[in-house]
Amino acid sequence: MNLTRRFYVLNLLTVLGAVGMTLLAAIVFIAFYTKVLGQETYLDGVYKAYEVKYALNEIKSEMQTYTFEQLSNPAFKQQLTLRVRAAGSEAVLLRNGETVFATMTLNSMDVAKLQHLAENTMDQETFQLERKTYFYERLPYSLPSGAKGALVLLSPVQLNTGFYKTLGLLAAAVFILSLLLLNAWVSHRFSKAIIRPVSRLKDAAAKISEGDLDGGIAEEGEDEVRELGRTLEIMRIRLKESVYMQQKYDENRKFLVSSISHDLKTPVTSIKGYIEGIMDGVARTPEKMQEYLETARSKAELVNTLMDDLLLYSSLDLNQLPYHFEETDLFRYFEDCITDNQYEFQQAGVSLELSMELEKPVTVRIDRERFKRVVQNILDNALKYMDKPQGQVAVILRETRGSALIEIQDNGRGIPETDLPYVFDRFYRVDAARKNASGSGLGLAIAKQIVEGHEGSLWARSEPGQGTRMIISLKKSLSHGG
Repeated sequence: MNLTRRFYVLNLLTVLGAVGMTLLAAIVFIAFYTKVLGQETYLDGVYKAYEVKYALNEIKSEMQTYTFEQLSNPAFKQQLTLRVRAAGSEAVLLRNGETVFATMTLNSMDVAKLQHLAENTMDQETFQLERKTYFYERLPYSLPSGAKGALVLLSPVQLNTGFYKTLGLLAAAVFILSLLLLNAWVSHRFSKAIIRPVSRLKDAAAKISEGDLDGGIAEEGEDEVRELGRTLEIMRIRLKESVYMQQKYDENRKFLVSSISHDLKTPVTSIKGYIEGIMDGVARTPEKMQEYLETARSKAELVNTLMDDLLLYSSLDLNQLPYHFEETDLFRYFEDCITDNQYEFQQAGVSLELSMELEKPVTVRIDRERFKRVVQNILDNALKYMDKPQGQVAVILRETRGSALIEIQDNGRGIPETDLPYVFDRFYRVDAARKNASGSGLGLAIAKQIVEGHEGSLWARSEPGQGTRMIISLKKSLSHGG
């Protein structure tokens, strides 16, 4: 039901409710009056009405013994007048619609009504004349000349005017009071359900227009108002997300600019220096020139790697990098990863092994290419910071009831406890030796972003001088939930 229809229905119910309350009050008043306050008055009224009707009937019985001509006799008229006045009544003698005799003043309209009363049988016990109510008795006559005559006896009804006046005032007061109270209730209901929520929505919309997107909008009020509040709340959330993404984008853009300026300065300066050395003739021999060119090439590759990592991290941070998940057997996937990196580790004199502690094959949903970047970055760090002559790196596959655990551990230099919480921050390097190391400083930050994009977790455990353990937790597929 829409607001307009609900408004009309509530107003109609207000009027009907006021009428109902008035009727109820009238019934209660009548019952209370007749049974408590007005019992004697009511009985007296009934008794008097009975007396009046009895007296009229008695006079009628007497008059039936007389002919119309006798009733028209002046002496009898005087006797009839005394008789009806003693009973508190009135008498009217009619012939062919004309007044022959009357104990009360009548106009032509009254005479016509009485003639009609005399000629027609009526069921009611009372008769209205001159705004007064009368009990009546009639006695018709057929005259020898063919004319019609009638004797009408009237006795006024004594009404309890005080009772009816009080009842009328009470009914009017109850109706007005009920109407006001019900109208106040309807107004309060509309204010609570519509006006106040709309006012709050207006304030919320004003705050949104001013750029304040932190205040939530409550869903309250009637259906249409509640729906409007829900729509505004969705709009606020989307605007806030949009503003957040824009701020994130601006922050990343500024960060990229500052990072590029900072991290590219050293390799670009080196490239420039070696090229100037070649141009100035410092590298006089072919061997020296080859050395200069090879160094410049490696620095250019470092710049290219840095740029790629910056763009990848920015895409990951803004959730703009799509994932293509596949059901993947965990052990077979890491067999391939170990095979791809085995030659590089052999050349560096570091052993690389895969250890499986799974009770049965485990399947995970991963983006095979993106996740390979995670493994590659962790293995590159393990190889880069290996300081033992007999370097060892092990990839261990474990599982819990709902998760697959991949632990990549090495026996390298390790990470100081104070630096461990920050190893996944962008451009963070642990010590001076690492600050001079090649790379973008984004490897572990990128790895963490990709793992979290798989709804997984990545954390580190390390002891200085003993080595580092990188642990990845991924959800098992439902078919292998354990």
